[in-house]
Amino acid sequence: MSWLTVKLQHLKQSINFSGLGKVAMYAVLVIAVLLSFLGMYWSSEPDQFDVVATAKEKAAERGYLDNSKKLVVGYTTASTLHTIIGTLLDKPGGFITNDLMPPGIFMDNMPAWEFGVLVQSRDLARAFRKEFSRSQSQSTEDVNLKIAEPQFNFDTKSWALPSSESEYRRGNKELMEYLDRLADTSKNDAQFYARADNLSDWLSDVSTRLGSLSQRLSASVANVRENTDLAGEKNARQTSDTGTYQYVKTPWSKVDDVFYEARGTSWALVHMLRAVEVDFFFTLQDKNALVSLRQIIRELEATQANIWSPMILNGSGFGVLANHSLVMASYVSRANTAIIDLRRLLEQG
Repeated sequence: MSWLTVKLQHLKQSINFSGLGKVAMYAVLVIAVLLSFLGMYWSSEPDQFDVVATAKEKAAERGYLDNSKKLVVGYTTASTLHTIIGTLLDKPGGFITNDLMPPGIFMDNMPAWEFGVLVQSRDLARAFRKEFSRSQSQSTEDVNLKIAEPQFNFDTKSWALPSSESEYRRGNKELMEYLDRLADTSKNDAQFYARADNLSDWLSDVSTRLGSLSQRLSASVANVRENTDLAGEKNARQTSDTGTYQYVKTPWSKVDDVFYEARGTSWALVHMLRAVEVDFFFTLQDKNALVSLRQIIRELEATQANIWSPMILNGSGFGVLANHSLVMASYVSRANTAIIDLRRLLEQG
């Protein structure tokens, strides 16, 4: 009888443990499903916004705009930069790049998108500090912009003490103070100079970024490139010899990251260039360059089309499967070529 009792107790315990195991398994499954849906929600890219309407709303909220006033020159571009940074921080999931908890830590496409947006924001903030807010090279830097620009260059991976978000918000706060001073024309202590040389200098940085992105996107398909690093100058030298040709290929695990970085870059540039069209209207009109700028915007808008594939495909150039990176590279390179032409128009007298 004792032997039977012991067996029954062991059987009861095994049944209990089996039940607990099932509960744990179902709990893990439910959590995994919830995290997956949350990750998909956080991966949704923010909608585009109207740069002029947003700038007017911002100026009206702070008491600098009514029916009898217009936005001062430079306000639309500065407001657009402020809104882009705000969107980066307040979109679904917030700033994900520095997340240490799921689902953020398992996501790579949205952090790549964020990096593309952040790089363009950093370049524009630098242009504000170096060129747009200064009349000449010997003039003093704006008191707010000289603080804001370094804040946007803070490490993207820092999650505490301080966090990336807190530093970017501090930069945005300084940018808003510059916006307030810019809108208050009675004091004249903040300026924006809409000159052709200032715009050309910033576009030079944009062109360099897009050129690099175009090459990285094209490298989704392995190919051999001639080394043109020293082309055009027979006495040019470089630190180390890299050979007469180079083999380039983006690792398969990085193809989607480069693609989404290009998406983020283009998303930011579409808004920045729309704002530039407003603030540099007369400069561009004088150079007969408005249509060139609008064509650049059109090329970049095409990069924001809906992606119907569940994943970024990396087929060969003329293979059976599509290659999304090569399609993106086409739009980016065409936009870059148009920017080079636009800079040539701006530099002409």
